[in-house]
Amino acid sequence: MPSRRFLLPVLAVLAAIGMATATQADKSVIEVRFEGHRFSPANLTVPAGEAFTIRVVNASNETIEFESFRLNREKAVQPGEAVAVRLPALSPGSYDFYDDFHQDVPHGSIVAK
Repeated sequence: MPSRRFLLPVLAVLAAIGMATATQADKSVIEVRFEGHRFSPANLTVPAGEAFTIRVVNASNETIEFESFRLNREKAVQPGEAVAVRLPALSPGSYDFYDDFHQDVPHGSIVAK
């Protein structure tokens, strides 16, 4: 059985790695809320070349559809629900998104820099 003197430093290193990984993962999730017939924030800036996830929260009382032709994504979101939209590393540029169920809702954009 390994000694405590050996085990404690190993556990400390593993815990530090786990916390660093969790912190990195949290930075790659961006929350967008749909409320009052609009997305907020409507304009997102992300680092080019890094994968990320958009967590779309529908705070309205009607079903919406987060859609983007340029990103090849569409997800229906029920009232009071949230969905994760995973995106690959993007090339620099602008990518629009909108609510396909409600054409009067202002479009949003994701700018990869």
